[in-house]
Amino acid sequence: MSIEDKKAKKELIRQKMLERQSEARVVRKIVFIIAIILFIVGGVVAGGGYFYIKSAVQPKDPDNKKEKQVEIPIGSSTTSIGKILEDNGIIKDAKVFKYYVKFKNETGFMAGEYTFSPSMTMPEIIDSLKTGKVVDQVVFKMTIPEGKQLEQIADIIGEKTNKKGEDVFKMLNDKAFIESMMEKYPDLLTEEILNENIKYPLEGYLFPATYSFYKENPTVEEIVTVMLDKTSEVLKDYRPELEEKGWTVHQLMTMASLIEEEATEQVDRDQIASVFYNRIEAGMPLQTDPTVLYAQGEHKSKVLYKDLEIDSPYNTYKNVGLTPGPIANAGTTSIEAALAPAETDYLYFLATSTGEVLFSKTLQEHNQKKEKYITNTN
Repeated sequence: MSIEDKKAKKELIRQKMLERQSEARVVRKIVFIIAIILFIVGGVVAGGGYFYIKSAVQPKDPDNKKEKQVEIPIGSSTTSIGKILEDNGIIKDAKVFKYYVKFKNETGFMAGEYTFSPSMTMPEIIDSLKTGKVVDQVVFKMTIPEGKQLEQIADIIGEKTNKKGEDVFKMLNDKAFIESMMEKYPDLLTEEILNENIKYPLEGYLFPATYSFYKENPTVEEIVTVMLDKTSEVLKDYRPELEEKGWTVHQLMTMASLIEEEATEQVDRDQIASVFYNRIEAGMPLQTDPTVLYAQGEHKSKVLYKDLEIDSPYNTYKNVGLTPGPIANAGTTSIEAALAPAETDYLYFLATSTGEVLFSKTLQEHNQKKEKYITNTN
């Protein structure tokens, strides 16, 4: 190749490199311009979204104090409540309401007929929904005491609604009804309640409290929905402890029910809980009499030795560990004891005729107390 050809080739290569550098500069400029445009558009969208949301959480019409009655049906979700409020002109945007409630972690909304106005703020509306400030007067109240079992609760519901207790009880154990409740409360009613050894799936899940109703003869579904709402609301505060222990809701409700049934007014439930935990850790059966009575389906003041022989997964004299499910409904005190038992070495406890509960570390000590406080009083 001649010298002229080599020079021509080098010049061609140089020209191509210059062209590529020029193209690269153009590409970088285009990318930079696009980035600037996207940033500006993003800022406009974000800013617009911010101002829209800020506007949506403000009163729809601060000057309009005209009151309107709005009915929130039993079992309404946050989404449906937001839509009802938007449709009635109380709030600007149902979706913003939904996410506002979620962001604020608000729960426990109550059904009823409310009086709202477009001038109300979002916190005021939420406060009304939580406290149940409704237009209608309470038609009746229903109190479910702690420690009640599903059959007893069915009788209370029946008495308050002019229904037969046995019909209510049948409804509470209807497969389709239970599945519908599971679908409505997936974080509360899990597949664990359908275990083949479970006597009654909803046992222990209807929270003990006083409930107010605003119409005569509500359906069983409406009543149970209110009660499960309450259970969900109560357990919400204990979710962190549950996760820390690695327990399911079902295990918690089961342990809490055993504590509830063994407790008396004079005893600290956390000490009873400690006995149960210590026994489980030691591989010992819990040996708690209420489980035997539950297995028998009876309510007796005294358990006989022959009762302890019943063949049932609920019999904690024959089976190690927790029962398949709760044996009654438990209050917050028993739930808290189940989550935070006292630190003791106790393996036994004994209830005296006066209601006092005596704790022991050894079987010998337990038998001595039993001889002194139980045998000698019979």
